[in-house]
Amino acid sequence: MKRFSQRSHLVTLSEINVTPLLDLAFVLLIIFVITTPLLEQGINLKLPAGGRPDTTISKSDIRTVEIDPSGSYMLDRKRMSLNDLEAALVAANRANPKTVVNIRADKDGKNKDLLAVIDRCQRNGLTRFSLRTEPSTSR
Repeated sequence: MKRFSQRSHLVTLSEINVTPLLDLAFVLLIIFVITTPLLEQGINLKLPAGGRPDTTISKSDIRTVEIDPSGSYMLDRKRMSLNDLEAALVAANRANPKTVVNIRADKDGKNKDLLAVIDRCQRNGLTRFSLRTEPSTSR
């Protein structure tokens, strides 16, 4: 009687079938594409009404930075480079810890100039700054 399982006919598979792996990868990709927007929802908040500030700010505590559309910086009406502006704001903050920086950027200017000023303020501990805008005319 002849046996059906002979060692000469056994062949080992040296290849992995990647089709089921690709199917699984595409299914997972579809699941993530569908569920990701659902995870990015905001929280419904009821913010309190604004009031008066706790402390009044005197004119001597305010430093005004202006940024024109070409990216030039001015501190209190004096044109200067970004590094000089940073040094002047740090010196003003050391002299008066109540310093508030008002940043006025042109609406047609580049955001990178505005963000550079904000970044320099935050790096040097100037956390009291304000972005100035035109008041709205519609009520």
